[in-house]
Amino acid sequence: MAGIASAACSSSVLFGSREVGSDGASLAQYRGLRPVDNMQLAPTGSKPSGSISTSASKSRTIRAMVSQTVSAPKRERDPKKRVVITGMGLVSVFGSGIDTFYDKLLEGESGISLIDRFDASSFSVRFAGQIRDFSSKGYIDGKNDRRLDDCWRYCLVAGKRALEDANLGSEVLENMDRTRIGVLVGTGMGGLTAFSNGVESLVQKGYKKMSPFFIPYSITNMGSALLAIDTGLMGPNYSISTACATANYCFCSAANHIRRGEADIMVAGGTEASVIPAGVGGFIACRALSQRNEDPKKASRPWDKGRDGFVMGEGSGVLIMESLEHAMKRGANIIAEYLGGAVTCDAHHMTDPRSDGLGVSTCIAKSLEDAGVSPEEVNYVNAHATSTLAGDLAEVNAIKKVFKNTSEIKMNGTKSMIGHGLGAAGALEAIATIKAITTGWLHPTINQDNIELDVTIDTVPNVKKQHEVNVGISNSFGFGGHNSVVVFAPFTA
Repeated sequence: MAGIASAACSSSVLFGSREVGSDGASLAQYRGLRPVDNMQLAPTGSKPSGSISTSASKSRTIRAMVSQTVSAPKRERDPKKRVVITGMGLVSVFGSGIDTFYDKLLEGESGISLIDRFDASSFSVRFAGQIRDFSSKGYIDGKNDRRLDDCWRYCLVAGKRALEDANLGSEVLENMDRTRIGVLVGTGMGGLTAFSNGVESLVQKGYKKMSPFFIPYSITNMGSALLAIDTGLMGPNYSISTACATANYCFCSAANHIRRGEADIMVAGGTEASVIPAGVGGFIACRALSQRNEDPKKASRPWDKGRDGFVMGEGSGVLIMESLEHAMKRGANIIAEYLGGAVTCDAHHMTDPRSDGLGVSTCIAKSLEDAGVSPEEVNYVNAHATSTLAGDLAEVNAIKKVFKNTSEIKMNGTKSMIGHGLGAAGALEAIATIKAITTGWLHPTINQDNIELDVTIDTVPNVKKQHEVNVGISNSFGFGGHNSVVVFAPFTA
């Protein structure tokens, strides 16, 4: 979500007025909860390279540098530790079918429209990538369906569809060791509708009128828990919440459970349902959103000079991640291979990116190291690209630091069509990355009318392109300075 740290909003750009807080202080002045002086790069020669310091009275020096690769990259060959993708499931603004989702992306169709889930007429932003006509039939029983927050409804449908895609339906699972199958589906916001409604009941009617489901359906771990309860999966089970980097964090952690021999299969991804008054209003207050109400389909425009903020989206994406050995033993259809991933932190600011971009470039480099590939092997980037002034260019600059020659690289922005799915964004984009690998076609980045001059990488502007992906990476960054990158490639035995 913020700048590099999360391309949703860089405080130096999006918090233009300094009267954000009641005391007149802007969020840009804060590090955590304490107001401090702005951070400055150390003058040349005054500090070791890679250091930054603050002008506060008790300054501290942070030593940071990119780790060096000391040997030639080598991919994992042990079938017990190789991680493959054997199933995918999603819920999106384009429906719940994987092929339909990617076909719409290839066509360059925008899923952004005016909000009609609630009366947004008084809001300064009145559009989003709102999901319509969602059906959970066949996946959630009617009683629970009426009670559940949409965040968990999306998660359950995407998760069960992914299991079906992997030929892991209920009858198959009954004959497997389900203590070796885990669930790790994260969310940035959790059950926001359940939380919002609960607080409203408390304020207006008192605590005795609060729903008994207020706490269970609000907390962020409930997606993983409910999916496990419904399917009997007893392996590692928890959630991760790192804002818009959430899903990639889940993929990295899930893969590590498999690599360490703690699980044979992990059901991993992200889910989000924040297109409600509290969610939209909160991001309006952050001054993070595009205000192009007169033309919503043109609002999300990564790298275009006319961009003015991100567009909210929602949905869920889930991958079935499995050890190669286990997948081959059961004769699974292998879609692609997860080669590796990495997570880092900017350790800088809640919303502002590091000025040197070190957090993101280090994360990309570490992901390639974990994957056992060299930068020269990568020829596709599914970018975080949220359509914010600072974040889009900061990400491009970090990419250029790692990939010295970008002439063979294609880079696109899925959010230009579906908006920013927050905790689900990385999962939906991982599916788009894998579909690019399996189809040989890259979806366009739409609304590319006047691209920034500094963006010299091919962004696949407005029209799809045929491209054989050798190795693809997918970037996701979140508020708090959370950076994450995952690496996928075609599967080869």
